[in-house]
Amino acid sequence: MIYRRPLGLLAVLALAACSPAIPDSGAPDPGAGVGFNDYDSYAAQRARDAQLAGGVVPAAPVVSSERLPQADASTASTASASTGSAEGDIASETMAALGAGESRAAAVNSGVVPLEASPSNPPPQTVENAAGISQENDFNAVGAERSIEGDKARIEANRAQYQVVEPTAIPARTGGSEPNIVAYALAASHPVGTQVHRRLNINAGNRYAKNCAKYPSPDKAQEDFLAQGGPERDRMGLDPDGDGFACSWDPAPFRKAVGG
Repeated sequence: MIYRRPLGLLAVLALAACSPAIPDSGAPDPGAGVGFNDYDSYAAQRARDAQLAGGVVPAAPVVSSERLPQADASTASTASASTGSAEGDIASETMAALGAGESRAAAVNSGVVPLEASPSNPPPQTVENAAGISQENDFNAVGAERSIEGDKARIEANRAQYQVVEPTAIPARTGGSEPNIVAYALAASHPVGTQVHRRLNINAGNRYAKNCAKYPSPDKAQEDFLAQGGPERDRMGLDPDGDGFACSWDPAPFRKAVGG
């Protein structure tokens, strides 16, 4: 019993020393990267992995800062003829298309050098009011052409020419033999449909529809009806109900016009 307790304590301590430490995710190292602290550590680890695998680490490619030479049409044609590759054919077709475009541009060019606008070479100024557009809303333009005194004189001249035309009564109709349906509408005070004249009503419906269809408007039918002896006589059958109004003519609009 005396030796078992120290042995058990030593076993617990040995297991605690062998267990891996759990990193604290709440307080990361500010200088640590993703898996490595810096690129040198990554490169060293990559070299060790390659040595263990028995391979060779390829060197990183170096990008040159030297500019490539510009190839012209003759160089591209020579390269295409010498190599005979697909790249050479594409370069040859591209240069041929560019050359054809330049030839077309030279053919349609009028010979006038195009305008290159820049701060030192601004575009030409357009002419204002070239089409005769009014400049009444432009204060500077109006101020240069007119003055306050001139406007005052122009206003006084307009006032001198101003005339007030008083309304006058409509003159009475003179001449002509057509009846005045307005005067007839104001003289007749009975409503539409009230029989005031005697009618025989022989075949009244057919005659009414047939004869009223000949007139372009009820006003024209009423004028003809009065000219043919109406409202006492109805020779055309335009007023079968005997109210004195032919073909649905209504005197109400004329009466309302004078407040009747």
